[in-house]
This record gives sequence, structure tokens and C-alpha cells, in this order.
Amino acid sequence: MNFLQDSLEGFLAREHRVAIVEVSATKGSAPRDKGTFMLVAPTEIHGTIGGGQLEYVAIENARKLLAGAGGEASLDIPLGPDIGQCCGGRVELTFTVADEAARKALDARLKEEERRKPQVWVFGAGHVGRALAEALTLLPLKVFVVEARESELDQLTSEVHHRLDAMPESLVADIPPGSAVVIVTHDHALDFLIGREALARTDLAYIGMVGSKSKRGSFLHYLEEEGLDRTVADRLVLPIGGTAVDDKRPEVIAAMTAAEALLAFAAWRGETA
Repeated sequence: MNFLQDSLEGFLAREHRVAIVEVSATKGSAPRDKGTFMLVAPTEIHGTIGGGQLEYVAIENARKLLAGAGGEASLDIPLGPDIGQCCGGRVELTFTVADEAARKALDARLKEEERRKPQVWVFGAGHVGRALAEALTLLPLKVFVVEARESELDQLTSEVHHRLDAMPESLVADIPPGSAVVIVTHDHALDFLIGREALARTDLAYIGMVGSKSKRGSFLHYLEEEGLDRTVADRLVLPIGGTAVDDKRPEVIAAMTAAEALLAFAAWRGETA
């Protein structure tokens, strides 16, 4: 069994006999939510419905279906001592052999999920920007990295959308509502320009800037010089990553900032629901 994940598209192109295992309902505590799915092929899997014995039971049932050796179209599994899990809830699973119609339905579903993913716009592809790109691409987010320096974009190794622009601040107005903006450029003056444009909007889920308390003070002074009320910066997270972890390595800042963005997206969804 190969637990290394390629893309779902690559998995489906390679595997011609596949069962779709979906969490159709949950009661009480469960490792994954309703709607979560995984794909099971005769010797490979893609995704997870929560791991543990629950997943092994699901894989075994799916492979029986694929082999025409029995298998159920649905299972109602108690997550207790009987299967060696202690969640205490129940999970209902449905199993669908992925024929052409099922694959088309799955493709449409994935395209819709991709369309609905929150967007994170990272301005700057230096050390922190690259670390952020690496951290964010592991999450269910659509990530854009904007740079004025092509040499920095060339160093990105993560699969993100690249934007080369000599005036990065000009792109802020076109970012979709509900997105996150993270400002980590190489130039404080450019940071301030981008920050001003971002704070001019009230429909962004998160606005963060790399820096320190003294940089925040400088930015507030800049806003006053621009004729803006410094209270607009109340919506700005500066420094990004907070101060709970006293570690300024780019990877640590990126991890903490990614957590901030996820919390901001959850709060935004709650406010706009």
C-alpha cells in the first residue's frame, strides 16, 4: 500500500478500478467530517477518512466490491472497542465503484471545491515568503505569491500561482473578498504601500505584515502622514505569527502565520454565514 500522495488527477489516470469511499454521516465524535472521501484501488489509496481501524475496514470492504467478492454499498461503524478505536461516535460510509459517470461527478465536485477554496495572497518571495508558500500549499487553500523581483520568484519550489509585478500594491484591489493578504516584501516602504491598499478594504478575512512593534509604530505614523485614521490598522496583524513562540526562523513564522490565517477564515465564514 502506497501512502505517498500524488495528485488526485494523477491517481485516477493511473488507476482504472477505483472505489469512492465517502463519510455520509457521523454521530458523536468522529475522525473526519461528513463529505470526506478517499479513493481505493486494488493496491493503492488516495486520501483518508481518518486512519486507524475505521480506514482499514473501509479499504477491505472497498476492495471486496472492486473484486466482485462481496462488499457492502454502505457501512455503519461504531467507533468503540469492537474495532479498537475510542472516539465513541459512529460513522456511516458509502461505497461507489467509480464508473465513468461517477468519475465525472467527482471531477465536477473537485472543481467546485477548488473554486470555493479561500485565497491567500503572499506579497514577497524572500525567505519568509517562500516558507509561507511551502506551509500554505499543504492546506486547502489557493495560494498566490506576488513579487517585483523575478529572481526571487525563480527560487519558489512549491506549486503556487506566481505573479511578477513591478507595482505589487496595484493588485490588492482585485483580490476576491474573504481572502487573506500577507505582506512580507524586502522593502518596508513597499510593505506600507501594500498595507495601506489592503486596509482600504473592509472585506478581507486577514491582513498581516512581517515586522516588529517598532515597525507597527512606523506604519501608524505613515498612515497619519497619508491622512488616514490610524485606527484602520486595528485590523492589521503585525507582527505576523504572534509572540507566543519566541522563534524568528522563517519556517516557524510561516507555521504560526498559517494558523492565524486558518482561524481568520473560520471567523470570516462565521460572520458571513
